[in-house]
Amino acid sequence: MSNRYLALIEKIFETHFRKGSSRFEFERDELVDIANKLEIPVPKNLGDIIYSLRYRTAMPAVVLKNQPSGMEWIIEGAGRAKYAFVLVKLNRIVPRENLLTIAIPDATPEIIRAYKLDDEQALLAIVRYNRLLDTFLSLTTYSIQNHLRTTVKGVGQIEIDELYFGIDTRGCHYVIPVQAKGGNDQISVVQTKQDIAWCDQRYPGMRCRAISAQFMSDDRVAMFELSVQGDMVKVVEERHYKLVPAASLDAAAVRNYSD
Repeated sequence: MSNRYLALIEKIFETHFRKGSSRFEFERDELVDIANKLEIPVPKNLGDIIYSLRYRTAMPAVVLKNQPSGMEWIIEGAGRAKYAFVLVKLNRIVPRENLLTIAIPDATPEIIRAYKLDDEQALLAIVRYNRLLDTFLSLTTYSIQNHLRTTVKGVGQIEIDELYFGIDTRGCHYVIPVQAKGGNDQISVVQTKQDIAWCDQRYPGMRCRAISAQFMSDDRVAMFELSVQGDMVKVVEERHYKLVPAASLDAAAVRNYSD
């Protein structure tokens, strides 16, 4: 992450933070003003500053120094071109390394494998073509749109990595937002809360099941179903999958999955 990103966020925090604060807002244009005052180049994509702090790296030292034990500062949307620093309970969603890995016959089209996609696009394609949502949720699901840019009341603009609709054996309908993280990116509780809020706003008659997918080591894919309980995001279910050639499937392991 660029040092100038850290410098900008550090100055925003120092400008607005007051001892005892648990929430404060700032305008996106303030990032430009601060960059000019500090005489550093203005980032072309101001949104990338917020993205980096949410998914890729730790907050600046001054932010970490002012968060109580068991709490952390996150940056949420607070309306059009507005953000808010919010102090929440420590809430990291990371894969459990001791969880069983389930082998799935690889149905990814060879033409997809032939071209290098970025981590997020590759992960979304793997989930889609191998119908991992169907397997994970025991639903029939349909991809509706990816990289859906929309707005949430009181939050502002958000982007859902991919949106699915689903139906179960009883005919219940589901709206399923999926966030995909690869490389060093981390699953974001902010994005999960925003995705669920948008689903409740846009499709109140459908049940929302928020999903996060993340690449792990050894080409494994971690799948999480997440829900909001109080002010925290909780893991409802977690499974790990690995795509393998059909000839490499372990017959004994396949039988044991049913136990």
